[in-house]
Amino acid sequence: MVEIERKFLVKDDTFRKDCQSKLPFKQAYLNSAPERTIRIRVAGDKAYITIKGISSKSGMSRYEWEKEIPVEEAEDLLKICEDGMIEKERHLAKIGDHVYEIDEFYGDNEGLILAEIELTSEDEEFEKPHWLGEEVTGNANYYNSNLATNPFKYRK
Repeated sequence: MVEIERKFLVKDDTFRKDCQSKLPFKQAYLNSAPERTIRIRVAGDKAYITIKGISSKSGMSRYEWEKEIPVEEAEDLLKICEDGMIEKERHLAKIGDHVYEIDEFYGDNEGLILAEIELTSEDEEFEKPHWLGEEVTGNANYYNSNLATNPFKYRK
């Protein structure tokens, strides 16, 4: 399956008033090479293994395969992942016909808030809320796999 998404910095915390839900996440990488990223994620009471391919030239599209796995297995796999754990809270906000996933990071990435929107095509129109900041789609500095090993706090 090909995933098409755009990613933006969030300007301020006014996004909270648009959110309908939130869920704690922790994730790490068995492999963070851009050609084939393998992620282990625990999201609330569910867990997943995800494999992503290399991004398109625009940074908007890439192959993604994901499978739900038992939380206990994910916790075991997290123990053998590469160094660097991502901890964040994901907020969901329905804006127009789309749902924004807004990730508020903790730990070494404290202070970083990113919003992602999944689209059906790279040129699909979507509503941009006032709290949406600079677009960082395709900027590897904001890939979760990079944030795990090169945290936000060291780039300020």
